[in-house]
Amino acid sequence: IAINVGLACRLGARLLGRVPTPLWLALAVAGTVGALFGTPVAAALVITETLAAEPGPGALWDRMFPPLVAAGAGAITTHLVSRPQFAMPLPAYDTVRWVDLITAFIVASLAAVIAMAAVYAFPHLHRAFSAIRHPVPRLTLGGLVLGALGAIGGKDTLFKGLDQVKDLALHPDGHSAGAFAGMAVVKLAALSIASCAGFRGGRIFPAVFVGAALGFAAHALVSTVPVTLAVACGVLGVLLAVTRSGWMSLFVAAVLGGGAALLPMLCLALLPAWLLVTGRPQMELPASAAREVGDYSGSSRDPGSSGGSGNAGAGVPSGPAPVAEGAA
Repeated sequence: IAINVGLACRLGARLLGRVPTPLWLALAVAGTVGALFGTPVAAALVITETLAAEPGPGALWDRMFPPLVAAGAGAITTHLVSRPQFAMPLPAYDTVRWVDLITAFIVASLAAVIAMAAVYAFPHLHRAFSAIRHPVPRLTLGGLVLGALGAIGGKDTLFKGLDQVKDLALHPDGHSAGAFAGMAVVKLAALSIASCAGFRGGRIFPAVFVGAALGFAAHALVSTVPVTLAVACGVLGVLLAVTRSGWMSLFVAAVLGGGAALLPMLCLALLPAWLLVTGRPQMELPASAAREVGDYSGSSRDPGSSGGSGNAGAGVPSGPAPVAEGAA
């Protein structure tokens, strides 16, 4: 996303200098998000949340229209030349049962609680890595820890996680509940370590893997739990804890599961998970703390946080960064 935004703003300023740079930025972000998810809906939700936080002149639809068109173009391009990254080979969830509502509450809430453990540990890990002032030994230590985590978790816990989730979805009964839970813990630890050590990348895709692994664990533990519902609710809970973006969390979970019957269940499962995470510390550093340790200033909520590009043990190093720049 960062590369696309930079290129679009640079080329746009050269070719059409009369168009303001913020508009180019919005168009590039929307188009890239639309291409990533294969639908402009994700971009529309993100844009709506952003515009609501920064009110300006004109109606909301007037301000959303250009980015929405860009998102539609990006989504169509993805379908024409490839396939959406979030297309998962999960069985359809088309039969709603009363017991599924209880399952959704439990899985989403437990996933949120587990992810909150990493949120609370984040500032302490960041402080520990920041004590190593020189970037070379800091990154070396981070790489060693990530390599050890990868060796413990296995190949499915490597890289950003999206392709690995697809592999797990092909064989949802291929591991025990304990193995799936272990993958989730390893991936969550890798995400935190990579963020604090200074590796660049996004947090969304690794968080999706964590939530999906927890969902597969729930299905493996209780075979009557629909695997698609469990995975979607696990992703919902983890993303709520890591991003605090209700729209993004709900959308990603719905896209992974697919099917109209799943969406009402997710809307209800969101309630207890949101109550667990709202008002709690977030997985980011305040600007003042970031400047004290020589970090990036400002909030970690940037457009580039929507995707992950690093892996467990590799990435583009920088100073210790807020979690939006961390990858697992």
